[in-house]
Amino acid sequence: MYSTDKTLDQHLSDPTLIKDKLFINGAWKASRDGATRAVIDPATGKTIVDVAMATLEDVKESISTAQAGFEVWKRFTAPDRAKILRRWYQLIMDNVDDLAIILTGEQGKPLTEAKAEITYGAGFIEWYAEEGKRLYGETIPSNVASRRLLTIKQPIGVTAAITPWNFPMAMIARKAAPALAAGCSMIIKPATDTPLSALAMAELAHRAGIPAGVLNVIVGNPRMVAEEITSSPVVRALSFTGSTEVGKQLMAASAKTVKKVAMELGGNAPLIVFDDADIDVAVAGTIASKFRNSGQTCVCANRIIVQEGIHDRFVTALTKAVSELRVGSGLDPETKQGPLINEDAVIKVESHIKDALDNGAKVVFGGKRSDLGGTFFVPTILTDVREEMLVCQEETFGPLAGIVKFKTEEEAVEMANNTPFGLAAYFFTRDNARTWRVAEALESGVVGINTGLISYEGAPFGGVKESGVGREGSKHGIEEFLEIKYLCIDQIQ
Repeated sequence: MYSTDKTLDQHLSDPTLIKDKLFINGAWKASRDGATRAVIDPATGKTIVDVAMATLEDVKESISTAQAGFEVWKRFTAPDRAKILRRWYQLIMDNVDDLAIILTGEQGKPLTEAKAEITYGAGFIEWYAEEGKRLYGETIPSNVASRRLLTIKQPIGVTAAITPWNFPMAMIARKAAPALAAGCSMIIKPATDTPLSALAMAELAHRAGIPAGVLNVIVGNPRMVAEEITSSPVVRALSFTGSTEVGKQLMAASAKTVKKVAMELGGNAPLIVFDDADIDVAVAGTIASKFRNSGQTCVCANRIIVQEGIHDRFVTALTKAVSELRVGSGLDPETKQGPLINEDAVIKVESHIKDALDNGAKVVFGGKRSDLGGTFFVPTILTDVREEMLVCQEETFGPLAGIVKFKTEEEAVEMANNTPFGLAAYFFTRDNARTWRVAEALESGVVGINTGLISYEGAPFGGVKESGVGREGSKHGIEEFLEIKYLCIDQIQ
């Protein structure tokens, strides 16, 4: 049982999983200038640990050691790499309880969600350990009798990942697993708010036998680290999860060295409930999509679009379900909604509520900070929401469900697509023909039909429009870290 009288490391079976140094070339190192940054528990506002902040020279060292590590790692056979990745996977699963406490401590989500994230993230390591064995080339019918034509796939080289704070373990596994399975090395720059999960994963990777330099974790000033990574000709690929604004900047900077980029960027996910939907299924799906991680997910349902015939019944059922979401510390096993990551996140939720109320929306439930104080916020439902309100135009990234009423299927699809983003979309219906019509019409890279939970390591994940380029997961995810080489062999006859 969690006790507030103990420090976070005192709750761990293996306290050595909490690291406060940079992980470079297989070793734990303080930053060259001794600089550190406090990692704050968002539930208490207390410092968990002070973590080293990389200097420019530290970043340069991580890149050079990643190049040396790549030269070693690329010579491993795919089965040999797979054995090491599977050991990494098993160590993560063996330490899932400790990793969940670390993740919840730095990020705030409930322990049950933290464990689910770790299991989900570990699944990518297990999956890609095997997928690395299936990087087949092809033979091509020749156009000249004396020639044989074929292709092979090779690792692209040194890669980098810049990951967000909302899923500090899963986003790393989703990028590092395919990169390492392909034979690449990787430099990971985790969010400065949540570096402890990344550092714990690096420790377990080291224990699993991943060679020095193949996986490096550097915590540091985001702009400085990004500038060095994007400008370095040694780094051949960059995978980023975060805002569209930052993603565009990274793409532009990476163009100078023509890097391969994979970008999972912002979203503004619609969730449509049609009159013929099963209300219980729709409500459960809305809770899963909208309120998981207190609404702080990139695929979070940002606009709840409900057909007029079912609207009132849906609102009543959703309100009951939301009222049962207990707000509290994520380390309390009874908690269903943890704190928001910081004060800026709370202010954004409040600004969206104020804008909506000023323009005619109504609060059905919540609408205010929790009595617990800090960054805790009561999960909120608004009705009479219209498209022009901020809650429909911007990604709220908080526990706020704004409900928009619609009449026809065509109107719902038009409303759903009326955004520059296209990461995820959801809809609920029991009409088979509508399932196909709407799924094909929605401008989103991922569509959940009668479910609010869509992610799986064996399926491709990514957005269209301004929500990104490239895919993570499935056989497509590893392609982001590969080059196709064409071999033309002549003088066979």
